Amino acid sequence: MIAYENLHDTLSFYSIDCRESYYISSGKTIFSFPEESFRMDYYALCICTSGNIHIEIDNKKYAISKHGFLISAPSTIVRFLKTSDDFRMKLLFFDKNFLLKNISDPFIIEKMNIFRETSFSIINSNENDASVLINLLEYMSKKVQKKGKYIDEIIRTIIFNILLETAEIISKKDINIENDEVKNNLFFKFNKLIRENIQHSKNVQFYAEQLFISRKYLIEVVKKACGKTPHQIIDEILLKEAYSMLGNPRLTISEIAFELQFNSVSAFGRFFKKHTNISPSEYRNSENFSN
Repeated sequence: MIAYENLHDTLSFYSIDCRESYYISSGKTIFSFPEESFRMDYYALCICTSGNIHIEIDNKKYAISKHGFLISAPSTIVRFLKTSDDFRMKLLFFDKNFLLKNISDPFIIEKMNIFRETSFSIINSNENDASVLINLLEYMSKKVQKKGKYIDEIIRTIIFNILLETAEIISKKDINIENDEVKNNLFFKFNKLIRENIQHSKNVQFYAEQLFISRKYLIEVVKKACGKTPHQIIDEILLKEAYSMLGNPRLTISEIAFELQFNSVSAFGRFFKKHTNISPSEYRNSENFSN
């Protein structure tokens, strides 16, 4: 798995030299994408302006066509599959620390409810909604080129506007919004903790202790927020890690089992087969990954 450590390293794949904490693309053709799955380390908004792209996230395949968009948080694991010849997209990458400078609430983005899944949303939008986002991206691009004394503050404002417009578009899709702010904060913190510690702990009690709440209360919070148990959320994110690692032919299955804190290769195999109905080696063979 390619594990980019920061935005600059990620953009360097596309021969882009970015010294800022944000980047907006030109919308021109991209001739190549990473062949292996990789973990995003930044927030991203990708809008398809023509053609279509097929991608894989959490081992599920998605197609994004004209006016559709992907918005994702750090930790999202993406694999590019194929694009049409006329595929074009507008991209916005930004670092959370840059956006939240002087903002006291670290979960302000999560509270916008823009992520249908754990860390991303793919929306089939329409021309009118997409044009609102594209116009804001183009306005931001012009401001970046002009520079100026207050450029960072202006860019932050534009990005917040983009996120709010995105939230407005997504809210039209009848997303179930949980209004209990305290419990929402705990759920966001729980998800963040899992993404940061999944390779170290699969224990629900561990995460409850990190949040200074009881295991019973954590179960209540998670069930109310998403209808699932903490254990189910942990398994989903653990499975995502397993898929990503299995996509790296340089790692053996025993090494993956060890990295994911399983007691044995057979224990890892049972976990994987329980959730996918196939063994890790069968998955590798079906995807043409080689050891």
